[in-house]
Amino acid sequence: MIRFIKAQTSALSATLVDFLLTIILKEVFGVWYALANTIGVIAGGLVNFYINRDWVFNGRQDTLRIQVLRYISVWCGNFLLNITGVWLLTQYTPFNYICAKIITATLVGCTYNYVLQKNFVFK
Repeated sequence: MIRFIKAQTSALSATLVDFLLTIILKEVFGVWYALANTIGVIAGGLVNFYINRDWVFNGRQDTLRIQVLRYISVWCGNFLLNITGVWLLTQYTPFNYICAKIITATLVGCTYNYVLQKNFVFK
């Protein structure tokens, strides 16, 4: 349970980076929401990797290279799920991009990301 709480704390930190960057790019700089979301997701992914490796999963037993390759493979799925989820919810529901991002990030983070990072990336 401690590991799950730490993982969710890491995910929250990465999500804050993701959301802040997305909102700043969209609202301050006028970047198209889908591009701003893409940049935010990438930045959040980098933050999440380093926090998870060093603090959540103590992932020092495997080489950095192996973990990066595993993380990238999992993260590509995360990326596609997040980008697609935000786009679908924004295009086909009354949700704005921020609500769509919250819903998508919560679903993907608590299911797909945690399970694969625990059992594959940092095993």
